[in-house]
Amino acid sequence: MVKLQNPVLMAVIGAAHGIRGELRVKTFTADPLALGDYGPLSARDGRVFEIAGIRPQGNVVVVRFEGVGDRNRAEALTGTELFIDRSALPGELEEEEFYHADLVGMAVLDQSGAEIGKVSAVQNYGAGDILEIKGPGLDAVLVPFTKAAVPAVDVALRRIRVDTTAAGLAEDGEEGPEHISAAPVGFDPKRRPRGPREAGGNH
Repeated sequence: MVKLQNPVLMAVIGAAHGIRGELRVKTFTADPLALGDYGPLSARDGRVFEIAGIRPQGNVVVVRFEGVGDRNRAEALTGTELFIDRSALPGELEEEEFYHADLVGMAVLDQSGAEIGKVSAVQNYGAGDILEIKGPGLDAVLVPFTKAAVPAVDVALRRIRVDTTAAGLAEDGEEGPEHISAAPVGFDPKRRPRGPREAGGNH
């Protein structure tokens, strides 16, 4: 069993593929086949999985794990999340590239510098990355992770600045958390995304 200090989600095991123990796996790396480059992967309960083979299959990969040789064993793994420790990821990123794991927990400031909450998760429903923000008296709100909505990210100080109007959190001329609504307004998926790279996505 392995206990990771700072787990980063790399993939989720899907359905069994065939009768020889292979599994369809959804990866969160920019290159799906790069999942095999990070060494052993760990489940939340500490189980360790080593990739014996990996190949592309549509928008997922088909993976053969060591010790999984039949469909019954494969089916028992469906839904398992696979992690590596943050320390295993390259530290240097290109400008305006970020790991999801590094964004979670960052303080979120409005235009005036007042903190309105923290990033609780990074979501992607197919139209671009979206920050989920929670704060005192603030249920989860979603902000598109675009240059317009999130003009500044300070990794060293672990804070980001949002433009509440561009982010759809306030009407023109309104500022502050008292004007935040429960859903993003005016999200345009065609605007230039500014990241973040999925988990290990820069390699």
